[in-house]
Amino acid sequence: MKRLFILCCAVACLLSCNSDDGGNNNNPYIPNALVQFQINLNLPQYDNLSFAGGSAFIPNGGGVRGFFVFNLSGDQFFAWEASCPNHTPNNCSTMTVNGVLATCACEDYEYSLANGQLLNPVEGSDSYPMVNYRITKSGDILTISNN
Repeated sequence: MKRLFILCCAVACLLSCNSDDGGNNNNPYIPNALVQFQINLNLPQYDNLSFAGGSAFIPNGGGVRGFFVFNLSGDQFFAWEASCPNHTPNNCSTMTVNGVLATCACEDYEYSLANGQLLNPVEGSDSYPMVNYRITKSGDILTISNN
C-alpha cells in the first residue's frame, strides 16, 4: 500500500514536470557520460518493458554504469543512470532493480524508478535524485540520450 501511494505521488509529480529535462546532470558525484542508445521493444530481451512497471538494465548503452529503462504507464518511459547518485562511482555503486525500486548496495539507498527520488534519505545530509536521461518513443523504438 505504501509503495502504491509513493507511485501515485510520483506520477502526479512527473505530470507537472517538463519532459525535456533529461540529459541535464547537476549531480557532483556523477560525471557527464555519453548516452546514445536505441531499444527495439519487439526484441525478446526487452519483453519486460512491454507493461507498466516493467524495467530493463542496459549495462553497455552508455552512462557511467549503464542505465535503467522503466515503463511507467505502458506508454511513458524513463531512463535513469545506474550509478548511485549519492557518492562517487566505485565497486558497489552500480544499483540493482527490485520491482519499481533501484537499490544501491553501498548503503542500501532505495530510489523510485517512477520519479528517481531517494526514498530513504539520511537526515541532515544532502541527497540527490537519480540522474535522468532523455527518452523518446517512435513506434516500437525507444531512443535514450543525453545530448
